[in-house]
Amino acid sequence: MIGAMETTPATALRRRDRLAREAEEERLSPIATRSSASRGRVREEAPDEFRTAYERDRDRIIHAKAFRRLKHKTQVFLHPDGDHFITRLTHTLQVAQIARALAAALSLNEPLAETIALGHDVGHTPFGHTGEEALSPYFPPDGWHHAAQSVRVFEVLEDLNLSWEVRDGIRAHSWRIEPPPATPEGACVRYADRIAYLTHDALDAMRAGVLAVDSFPHAALERFGPPGRGWIGEMIDSVVEHSLRSGRVEMDAPTLAVMNDLRAFMFERVYQSAEQRRKQRDAIRVLQDLMDHHMAHPDEIPSTFRQHAAPLTVQAADYVAGMTDRYALAAHHRIKGPTAEATALLAGVASDGD
Repeated sequence: MIGAMETTPATALRRRDRLAREAEEERLSPIATRSSASRGRVREEAPDEFRTAYERDRDRIIHAKAFRRLKHKTQVFLHPDGDHFITRLTHTLQVAQIARALAAALSLNEPLAETIALGHDVGHTPFGHTGEEALSPYFPPDGWHHAAQSVRVFEVLEDLNLSWEVRDGIRAHSWRIEPPPATPEGACVRYADRIAYLTHDALDAMRAGVLAVDSFPHAALERFGPPGRGWIGEMIDSVVEHSLRSGRVEMDAPTLAVMNDLRAFMFERVYQSAEQRRKQRDAIRVLQDLMDHHMAHPDEIPSTFRQHAAPLTVQAADYVAGMTDRYALAAHHRIKGPTAEATALLAGVASDGD
């Protein structure tokens, strides 16, 4: 190998450093976010020799502990009978791919879109969005939201000193959050998140026997075809084609209406079905048991979650939210012993996907 490298002509490889990459960004769309124009970091850093600011942030997120834990966190189905169900990590990777596809087609900053997507869900609790329902009573009046927790992970718990645009995109990746993302790349992630979860959650529901192909709304099947990769292509094309006409990242109104109807259908038949609500209540009980126990026994919260000047409730929530599904169940078993709620969770749980 060394010999082969020695005989490689010098002109076969070309240096492409940060300055060259930033210069290439000048060919992007006028509304694209340039890394050289970033609003910066909380703590100023010397620029990297090769990577742009957003490429550097992407690498930091991928190496974060919170990112690694996503592989053992629920997307929809917990402990499913099969190896092909989506986890929070595989969901994140699909969102990153779709966000990058949108950004590429619209001549936006692909690394920024990818970076926001990779970091958008690290704040999720065990058992998916059920955790938000479990933790919100501890944080009146506004409740607890995974997007804000994702920002907190990167600003406090694993302070990565990320760029402002990345943190803003993570903050506002959910459609429920206002104001919306400040960058068009953040808007790409908003659409990518919804495109990804509607598609893979539909496939998982079919895999689990909860839905069949003919279960889905006629309008969705007519507009997008049968569940699968065709859905992703149709939704991406809709965003790209309409955005090129309107000058901003958005989906045409008729397709958006079909997407919203499909989302409402998934809530009714999968995310919030009677059977899944029963299992979600089991998950809520487990998480609230963990919260109550660690607030009563703060010495059991690891020091890494207690080294910050935060109220005890926040410290407990940081610890519980950071748990994987299996770690939460093991901690609950240690504290409470075998319970009906924890046993039921081992049979599978569903959560909403937004």
